[in-house]
Amino acid sequence: MKTANLAIVFTDIKGFTERTSRQTHEQNERLLQTHHALLAPIFKAFGGRILKSIGDAFLVTFESPTQAVLSGIAIQDRLWQYNRSAEEDSQLHVRVAVNVGEVRVESSDVFGEPVNIAARVEGITEAGEVFFTEAVYLAMNKAEVPSQEVGAFELKGIPGKIRVFRVPKAPYRVEAPLLPAQPPVEPASEGPPFGNIALSRIPETTGLPGPDLAATAAALGQHAAVLGQHAVVLGGRARTLGGQLLEGASRSLSPLKARLARDGRFQLPAGLSWQRLGLGLGALAVVLGVGVVALGGSAAERALSDVEAAPAQQRGPLVVKARKLIEQEKNPGVQSYLYGRLEEAEGSWGDAMRRYKAAIKAGEGDAEDRLIDLLEHPKCTVRVAAAAAVGELRLLSARGALKDLADSGGPDDEGGSGTLSRLFNCDSRRAAKSALERLKDG
Repeated sequence: MKTANLAIVFTDIKGFTERTSRQTHEQNERLLQTHHALLAPIFKAFGGRILKSIGDAFLVTFESPTQAVLSGIAIQDRLWQYNRSAEEDSQLHVRVAVNVGEVRVESSDVFGEPVNIAARVEGITEAGEVFFTEAVYLAMNKAEVPSQEVGAFELKGIPGKIRVFRVPKAPYRVEAPLLPAQPPVEPASEGPPFGNIALSRIPETTGLPGPDLAATAAALGQHAAVLGQHAVVLGGRARTLGGQLLEGASRSLSPLKARLARDGRFQLPAGLSWQRLGLGLGALAVVLGVGVVALGGSAAERALSDVEAAPAQQRGPLVVKARKLIEQEKNPGVQSYLYGRLEEAEGSWGDAMRRYKAAIKAGEGDAEDRLIDLLEHPKCTVRVAAAAAVGELRLLSARGALKDLADSGGPDDEGGSGTLSRLFNCDSRRAAKSALERLKDG
C-alpha cells in the first residue's frame, strides 16, 4: 500500500446533529448544499484534495501543512462574510482541525494514526477556530501563519499528550477581493476574524461563490428536485409528444440520406442550417428525456416521490394516497421497498429497516442499494441500524461502504463533537466493524 506524508484536515458544522432533528429534510439538504458550495472551492484553491464529504464533515488532504492551515483560515473568514447576510437558521459555524504525518493512501481514503489524531483534535476545536497539532506547527512556514499554543491534551485512543495550537484572531487586516455576487460591505465595528490573510490570496478568477450566490445555488437544488417531480407528472403527455416528434423527425431527416459532397463531407439540404438542425435535435432530446423519467415510475412511485418532496406539515394526505397505491403493488419485493421509503420519509427508521430487509430477501436490488447508501447517513443511529441490517443479511456488496465507515466513522460518533454522541454514546464505526465480522463468518 502506498504511503505519503500529508496534512490531514477535518471540518464539521457546530450543532449539525441537533439542527437535523428540528429541521425538515429539505432544510437540511439546503444547508449541506450551501456548506459544500462555500468550502469546497477554498480547499481546491489551496491545493487540497477532498477525499470524503459525509454529511456535514469534510476529510481533505494537502501536500503542504502551511496550505492546509491557510485553507482553514480562509474558510473561517469566508463564513464570516456569508453569515453577515444569512438568516440565523441558515448560518454556518464550522470548526477546522489539522494534523500532519505519514499515512497509508488508497484511491479515495487515507489511514493511520495521523488521521485519528486529526479527528480527535477536531473534537476539541471550537466553532470558528482553526486548531492544529505540534507536528503541523513544526512543519509549517511560521512567517505565513500566526500561531498560539492552546495546551497539551490527552486524546481518546492516542498515547501520550498532544500539544495543540490555534490561529489567533486578527488584530492584523488584509483586504480581500470582493467575491462574485457579493455587494460591497459597509465598514463594520469588527472585521473578518482572521483579517483575510488567507482569503486575500485566492484570485478573483477562482470563482468562489458569494453569500447570495451560495444561497441561490442551494435554492436551485431544491427547485430542481421539485421540477423532477413535475416531469414525472407530465409523463403521459411527454410519451405522446415524444412519439409524435420521433415520427416527425423520421420524416424530416429522411431527405438527409446520402447527401455527401464530393469531398466526403456531409451536405445539408437547402434551407437547413447546422444551427437549426442542432436546436431541433436538442429539443427532441429534452422531450424524450422527460418521457424516459415519466416511463420509469409507477403510480405508487410517483405518489411516494410527492411525499418525499413535500414539506413535513403537508405530507398527511399524500402519505395516505401513497399507502393505498403501494398496497396495490403486486411484486412483494417492490412493495416492501416502497413501504420502506415511505417509512423513511416519515422518520420511522426501525420500520424502514424492517421493510428494506424484507425487500432484499425478496430480491429487490433498489432496497439493497438504499440500505448501503444509509451507511453514510448524517445520523449515527441510522448508520448503526443500517450496518446491523447489512450484517444480518450478509450483503457482500456493502463491504466497501462498511470498511469506509469502520475506518472513518461519522461526525456524531462516540467521542465526536456532536451533542447526541455525548448523550447516547452512538458508535457507527463499531457497528460497521461488527457487520464486517459477520460478513467474514458468512
